[in-house]
Amino acid sequence: MIQEKIFILDTNVLVYDPESIFSFDSTLIGIPIIVLEELDNFKSESTDRGASTRRVIRHLDDLRSRGSLKDGVKLDNNSILRVLFLPEKHETISTPFMLDIADNEILMTALYFKEQGWEVQFISKDLNARVKADVLGIQAQDYLKGHICKDAFYKGWVSIPVPAIQLKKDQPEELSELLKENSLVPNQFILLESRHNPFHYKIYRYLGGENFKLVTEPTFRWPLEARNPQQLMALDLLLDPNVQLITLVGPAGTGKTFLALLAGLDQILVHDQYSRLLISRPVIPLGPDIGYLPGTIEEKLHSWMQPIYDNMDFIMHAANVAQPFEYYSNEPTYNGKRGMRKQKEVKYKKRSLQSLDELIKEGKLSLEAITYMRGRSIPFQYILIDEVQNLTPHEVKTLISRVGEGSKIILAGDPYQIDCPYLDFSSNGLMVASSKFIGQTLYGTVFLESSERSALSKLVSELL
Repeated sequence: MIQEKIFILDTNVLVYDPESIFSFDSTLIGIPIIVLEELDNFKSESTDRGASTRRVIRHLDDLRSRGSLKDGVKLDNNSILRVLFLPEKHETISTPFMLDIADNEILMTALYFKEQGWEVQFISKDLNARVKADVLGIQAQDYLKGHICKDAFYKGWVSIPVPAIQLKKDQPEELSELLKENSLVPNQFILLESRHNPFHYKIYRYLGGENFKLVTEPTFRWPLEARNPQQLMALDLLLDPNVQLITLVGPAGTGKTFLALLAGLDQILVHDQYSRLLISRPVIPLGPDIGYLPGTIEEKLHSWMQPIYDNMDFIMHAANVAQPFEYYSNEPTYNGKRGMRKQKEVKYKKRSLQSLDELIKEGKLSLEAITYMRGRSIPFQYILIDEVQNLTPHEVKTLISRVGEGSKIILAGDPYQIDCPYLDFSSNGLMVASSKFIGQTLYGTVFLESSERSALSKLVSELL
């Protein structure tokens, strides 16, 4: 028996990470020939899958200059890459699966090498393919590069109960204790809560060295404010021009998109911090797709960007509701004891905000498809990418690398609601990016855990 180990890669692994063929050190890597056929079907797509496929094919083409892919090409990490063939005559293989399906032919290739005495490790992002492999007696595993533990991911904040008297100090003793423990990273938040009253708290952001910043409620032109400590943390990062990359993570209804949009409008329309607000999100439907949408690209995007319109409507409603303010009338009234004085009265005024379509027309806001972000350089803009949990780490890397001078990018998403079939909580681009940037001074993240959409939305999160 040969008993050499071979890692056989499924098509979805190569599409998920075009660099995956270089991720296995000092071993044999096999790519079934049918995988190349599947890549050929994807290469002409204008989607991110098509772009990843073309990247894989370019890697394979470059490797041909080192030798024959059929016989094996040595990589820089001492691994050997081979394209595997399933012999025409393989009567020894018996299987309950139909061989005219590409996925099953990949499994048959793995089974053939197992029966030839190889120690086969089948690597696939397809859960059902791994189950089928197990049925055939083949060892199978997920592709876990950049894997994030679901129960121990970095939330961007820690909560510490303290005596209420500590909250009266400018710098509570607990902050010094945390510094001694060396357990803080830049832009991490410390939520100090009274032991007997969780609504009595202070929030600090660690800036590095021995420096902390007391986080306070920002003042907007519109009557809107944070509803919980985590939203206040998020706004503190969103309004800080020194933090150029932010990830907002949390379940539905926690305010990720709303907070990012509110802070962006404030910095663009009020403070002129950026020239434009650019918003994009992946076009992955929740259920079965309804097919092609009619109209121009702007008209097509309107349907996909409806959540942005919903949040904008909420902000506009708050901004355009008449707000009371006090003033003194010009007609003084007589007071028997103090003589003539001006009368205080109340009037109402609107702090108006333009609609989303009007902002688009003025060039202050842009809605764009992620498909067309590749190859761009985006300077002096506030960039919001929504629903990032449906993107691969490679796609997120491509988006972040688009950020030009003076720009800020916010990645928002719910890793508990993933619609892409080959991604999960641990492998999606949002969570992987969040873990990779920990400790960088230009990066910050907040996990928002409390739903603020409505009482019903909160109940759904708890019960369903």
